[in-house]
Amino acid sequence: MSKRAGKRPTIRDVAAVAGVSRGTVSRVINGGHWVSPEAREKVESAIARTGYVVSHSARSLATGRAGSIGFLLTEPQQLLFEDPNFSILYRAAAAALAKVDLPLVLMVAGTESERTQVLRYIGAGHVDGVLLISSHEGNPVVASLLDAGVPTVACGRPLGYEDRMGWVAADDRTGGRAMTRHLLERGCHKLGMVTGPPDTSGGSERYLGFVDAMTEAGIAVDPSLVVHGDYSRASGNAGAAELLARHEDLDGIFVASDLMAAGALEVLRHAGRRVPDEVVVGGFDDSGLAATLEPPLTTMRQPFTRISEEMVRLLLGVIDGEDPASIVLPTTLVERASTARG
Repeated sequence: MSKRAGKRPTIRDVAAVAGVSRGTVSRVINGGHWVSPEAREKVESAIARTGYVVSHSARSLATGRAGSIGFLLTEPQQLLFEDPNFSILYRAAAAALAKVDLPLVLMVAGTESERTQVLRYIGAGHVDGVLLISSHEGNPVVASLLDAGVPTVACGRPLGYEDRMGWVAADDRTGGRAMTRHLLERGCHKLGMVTGPPDTSGGSERYLGFVDAMTEAGIAVDPSLVVHGDYSRASGNAGAAELLARHEDLDGIFVASDLMAAGALEVLRHAGRRVPDEVVVGGFDDSGLAATLEPPLTTMRQPFTRISEEMVRLLLGVIDGEDPASIVLPTTLVERASTARG
């Protein structure tokens, strides 16, 4: 059947080609309930032949759902473009949702005015659920989403709300322990750390992994060898500069994200400290940036695609009435030149 000139195919056209009623076509489009496998196959074939495109507004009227999912980043807007982790998570989530014909709406709530706007948008029913990215402890957005009954799944452990919502996280503490051990095995005697924000699960757990490994090695953690960053390149730059100012004999740095590690490497280069000969450096993420740095950065690989896929799976389950669940995924040490001491 050819498309009518100048007109988009309709449900009527699909029904005619499939040899079924318009009601059957509508039921297939809206979830396939009370439709035989044979009828579903006919309708899906007819949709492909006619080029019919499902109207999300029509589907929303039929199902009572918005037909979209929100990707909510609770960080300053500049980090959305500076930190490659977020774009990888977004692309993977969008790809997973495309398989069930659901678009992903990008929202940023890094300021009070943005939070107000985003919560108003979500509260108006424009999305069926939220993938919450980079949640900080005490962030009012989390409480607002839960109080409003919005299905939500977090990336990382949502501090203070672990038992009230679903979440998917990398095993940050084990990863932090593994990286610290690796740096100590490279002969470090004065090892410092630039942590992530302490009010995030990644920031706190990677630091605890650092403490675990130092304790196992019989080394007391010196507070002057620990500075806090915010996952930005600038904070990695400032953190490394502070560590060097405090300890001229610093010979290793564990930086809790690859973007911060990029800033740390700049400081070491400007200070004339050779990596890895004089100072070894390890990061965390392996989102693509690490391999492009000079020297290429040893880091802990997070399974970003798997994290997004699991978040989508859990969220769709919550939307359909399932109880929230949590998943912790392993990290992997990726060795590169920044720790390759002979």
